[in-house]
Amino acid sequence: MKELIDRINELARASRIRELTPEEIEEQKKLRRTYIDAFKSSLKENLMNLKIVDEDGFDVTPDKLKEEQRKRKLN
Repeated sequence: MKELIDRINELARASRIRELTPEEIEEQKKLRRTYIDAFKSSLKENLMNLKIVDEDGFDVTPDKLKEEQRKRKLN
């Protein structure tokens, strides 16, 4: 992931200095899409492991999230 971010930043810096080639623009789009997809996937994984507890110790995790978590455990 670090290499991906480094390359995205490298292209961003280059775009401030000069106009990117069509190949570089296409590469930049693909890299950004890959990064966004990985970020979203990671966020979803984190949410699937989330449990919300109020100050009294009661589980107040939203029912929709609980249901998704149950579905995942069954698969």
